[in-house]
Amino acid sequence: MFKSSTFITATLLALMTSYSAYATNDTIIRVGGFYANTDSTIDVNDPLLGNNFSLDFEQDLKLEDSQFLPFFEFIHRFNDRHNIYIDWKQLHRSALVQSVEKPFQFTWDDTTYDVKAGIALDTTLNIDIARIGYGYDIFQGDHYEVGLSVGLHAMFIKTAFKGDIGICEVEIETRCPDTITIPKVVDEKLTAPLPDIGVYGSYELYPGFMFSGHAQYFYIKLDDLKGGLVDIRLGVQAAITENWHMTAAFNYYEVDVEYTTNIKDTDIKLADYNMYYSFTGPMLSVSYQF
Repeated sequence: MFKSSTFITATLLALMTSYSAYATNDTIIRVGGFYANTDSTIDVNDPLLGNNFSLDFEQDLKLEDSQFLPFFEFIHRFNDRHNIYIDWKQLHRSALVQSVEKPFQFTWDDTTYDVKAGIALDTTLNIDIARIGYGYDIFQGDHYEVGLSVGLHAMFIKTAFKGDIGICEVEIETRCPDTITIPKVVDEKLTAPLPDIGVYGSYELYPGFMFSGHAQYFYIKLDDLKGGLVDIRLGVQAAITENWHMTAAFNYYEVDVEYTTNIKDTDIKLADYNMYYSFTGPMLSVSYQF
């Protein structure tokens, strides 16, 4: 399912930008943004051929494939080798297509919706990711550190389609010959807190300049949910003053979430809700230590 299994190997090699070993103070607050080149799809049904295909949010539904998005991080170091962290990313987009080229059907909560070719469709895709975790410095030297992290993350996913959308009246008929039209359909999902593991490290290139990075990975299959996450970041941190720092980094981020949907009280699987989202791009941030 996960589209970048090769990045699992990179997880063991990358180093981390969020956990600077050389912070002279205990707490770091970092705010910034990343310029994301994105790719996101959702699995839907072809009403004409009756098979599944991946609907591309950027190509088919015209969501922006490049966007500047915010993030926030909080880090607290204690007892020399220990740290806790909280971070949050916001990935919100919407777009209006005047005429849908590909007809499609999708199933949410045992209800099948029908989108016909030629209608105007307003699409929203919002993904918020919040994480909390703990890191421990395994190796420390005069100019470097390497550690391991474990944490939990939760994903808030909102997908909305607004337009002349039909609701199929026949429970198991994919072609939906008879439909009831509604103006808007919204699906909001919250994943349970799910674990992630990672490695991080940093190396002092020159007084006031730090090369650092991290890699985190997660995959789980639980009941009707499958999910995965890869987060790899490499960057350079420069001291502006004793308390203020600026970081320029490059980030690869991927989220893949799949919900299996069945008709209630039966084993008939109507469709898989499969949301894939990834971005690759530069990040800029400013941090304050105290």
